[in-house]
Amino acid sequence: MNKLQAMEVFVQVVDAGGFSKAADNMQLPKATVSTAIQQLEAALSVKLLHRTTRQVTVTADGAAYYERCLRILADVKDAEESLSRTRLSPAGRLRVDSPTGLASEILIPALPAFFERYPDIQLELGSSDRTVDLIEEGVDCAVRGGALADSNLIARRIGMIHFVTCAAPSYLERYGAPQHPRELERHRCVNYFSAKTGKVLDWDFTKDGERIQVPMPGVIALNDSNAYVQAGLVGLGVIQMTDYLLLEHVRAGRMVQLLADWQTDPLPVHVVYPQNRHLSAKVRVFVEWVAELFANHPAMRIHRLAPTLQEAA
Repeated sequence: MNKLQAMEVFVQVVDAGGFSKAADNMQLPKATVSTAIQQLEAALSVKLLHRTTRQVTVTADGAAYYERCLRILADVKDAEESLSRTRLSPAGRLRVDSPTGLASEILIPALPAFFERYPDIQLELGSSDRTVDLIEEGVDCAVRGGALADSNLIARRIGMIHFVTCAAPSYLERYGAPQHPRELERHRCVNYFSAKTGKVLDWDFTKDGERIQVPMPGVIALNDSNAYVQAGLVGLGVIQMTDYLLLEHVRAGRMVQLLADWQTDPLPVHVVYPQNRHLSAKVRVFVEWVAELFANHPAMRIHRLAPTLQEAA
């Protein structure tokens, strides 16, 4: 392994906080990663990492060397990708993560156009409603809905997602339709809980300056958006979910929008990536592509075109 490769291994170990995770991210044997660090320390005559049975931390010398490695590796990537940009075809593996609903309804249907534009990119798209650790899990960038808690990420806001309240006709035939959010306290609701904290999320409604935010009674709570919509479709209760996941069901008569004159707080959508990583050509073009996609996608314009899903339908 040459010096540049060893420097890249060192950066990966520091970012991942351990040899095993770095080896997984780089698809190398753990022994190869460990040997590379040992040889690098021997060549430099400096201890770069503190190793214990539980964790790996960087020494003071290692921290300084890490910052220099980042700059050197970034310059090397710039030189390599300048050639790629002259071919107008960024290449290589790109790992992206997205919430389930955004992936299935927005990103995946648009991917044929992405690959037509960038045929040399090999995309690995993870989709779940769990917030992944980009650095620890080796993810290049992610699309995220909601407030951002990680200040170590660079974020670009690319849109807003809006929510509506709906129920299946079978549910309404049995329990009736609520005319006010307070009436939901007497209904059966399908709740959503955070995959990260396990907390069941409250529902919110706003109209003419009045704001209502209450926990909803329910017999089931889910943490996957597609499963959540399915629970509403089979009549388990009233649901509150993103409008783009419910529009087609409303159009087909499988769901009925409720409380259309009440608004629910929208959430911002960002594309994020680590600030200590060089923004490679493939990441750059994906960020630009997904921003363009969200700016022009019909589902993202529903709220601006029509105040209710019935009118949009």
